[in-house]
Amino acid sequence: MFFDPMYLVYIAPALLLAFWAKSRMMSAYHTGHTIAAPLSGAAAARYILDAGGLQNVAIEQTPGELSDHYSPTEKVLRLSPRNFSERSLSAVGIAAHEAGHALQDAQQYWPMLFRNMAVPIANFGGSGGLIIMILGVAMSIKPLIWIGIALFSGIVLFQLINLPVEYDASARAKRILVEQNIVSPQEMPYVNKVLNAAALTYVAGTLESILTLVYYASIFLGGGRSSDE
Repeated sequence: MFFDPMYLVYIAPALLLAFWAKSRMMSAYHTGHTIAAPLSGAAAARYILDAGGLQNVAIEQTPGELSDHYSPTEKVLRLSPRNFSERSLSAVGIAAHEAGHALQDAQQYWPMLFRNMAVPIANFGGSGGLIIMILGVAMSIKPLIWIGIALFSGIVLFQLINLPVEYDASARAKRILVEQNIVSPQEMPYVNKVLNAAALTYVAGTLESILTLVYYASIFLGGGRSSDE
């Protein structure tokens, strides 16, 4: 199989949404970093975690830009250098979002539990599912194609489960920042722009995985082009 230009046609809506969401997020992110906050990202995250009884969750600095994440297995919240040390609305907004994931974990928020369980399926389904689909086509074994598609669907499943997890973490962050007087209600629109645009990038990723699955299903089960390539 070689690259099929029709693949870009299928996923074009997701690519356009991803480009728009990314540009919107980066604009809001950089603007938010120009507006001062009373705490650094690390200090805000520590305050939120301690208020939630999560003194056991560590906060570490991690390399990269927007590499911020929470590791539920290690109970560690990692912030990129800028969001770790700077006192800005973007820093505290991103840090609060990741602290929201730690709170989800502690409270056993069920979509997050399902997302964590879906990670191995998604990791294998992305590469393994495609290989099995190709083998099924090459050997003209339709059940094998179905197995490959089912495995590849693991990515779609993960993305669909991940959406409510990310939106809930942002909702928690917005609420906690105001309740704990870290950000004033007048300043929240700047934080909202960053977190809302970031959420749209997850929507774009989900849409891309769905459209990719539709593409593979159409060419492998529709008697199409790939069976001849």
